[in-house]
Amino acid sequence: MDNKTLAGIDHIGDLRAFVRVADACNFTLAAERLGLTRSAVGKCVARLEAGLGVRLLHRSTRSVSLSDEGRLFYEHATRILSEVDNAAGAMARRKQAPRGRLRIDVPVSLGRLHVLPLVREYLDRWPEVEAELSFSDDYSDLVRDGIDLAIRIGGDGDSRLVRRVLAPHRLITCASPAYLARHGMPAMLDELPRHQALAFVHAGAVVPWRYSAGGEERQLHVAGRLRLGNTEALRDAALAGAGIAQLGAFLVGEDLRAGRLVPVLENIAPPGAPVCAIYPHRRHLPPKVRHLIDAIAARWQQSLPWPA
Repeated sequence: MDNKTLAGIDHIGDLRAFVRVADACNFTLAAERLGLTRSAVGKCVARLEAGLGVRLLHRSTRSVSLSDEGRLFYEHATRILSEVDNAAGAMARRKQAPRGRLRIDVPVSLGRLHVLPLVREYLDRWPEVEAELSFSDDYSDLVRDGIDLAIRIGGDGDSRLVRRVLAPHRLITCASPAYLARHGMPAMLDELPRHQALAFVHAGAVVPWRYSAGGEERQLHVAGRLRLGNTEALRDAALAGAGIAQLGAFLVGEDLRAGRLVPVLENIAPPGAPVCAIYPHRRHLPPKVRHLIDAIAARWQQSLPWPA
């Protein structure tokens, strides 16, 4: 079919009407099958003939038949409609089944310990999805970097992004039983400076510890002798009895349950920022993103792997 012929086709609906009339050899029956009036179907065919500059159908009071040009055009029209239907079906299936590449940005420790296992399960369930994970404790620009989904503790006010809470989370100040046996359990915030603080360093600065006392949030600027830029290394130091650390519940939950670490100053623990799914604002969220978010939320609602 040349470009001049294609230029005469403005509506797929006209093609469909023509094919239905040709199949039924009757305008009234074709109209019933299409859910249109006979007049509307007649206008579709007339518009198609006018655009193509040929007569496609011979009409009489009793029957409708294809002209020579109509038979040739019918073969092309049926193939076109078949391709359109296949394309529409592919899009419908794409809405239902996740497929394609999924780019995910996750915090280093939370991502490795708790998100990556769920992504592996997700890939087992949806074999037409491939995942690319980046691990960083910095906030990347999802829109600029083409990232489909980020898992973050808390969120930001970027209006380009959507934030969905997946699970509660909080910070826990803790130490090993051996350390507390040697140095005692601090009962008040003012006692912490006398202890060995294990400090977390991020972006070149020591991250202050946070507490909530009397309805107000307070920050404690720790100055420990051991300062580490990796939270898992910080947990290992606490387990070894090197001092007190403030760490995410997702990181120390198992150690607290097993008694390897003991919570400290729980009465003034800070309010927690939840774990959230962050993704670019879109009118239609791709199934590959939506299904993964739903899977993570469902798993953590059923069994949260850290103390809430």
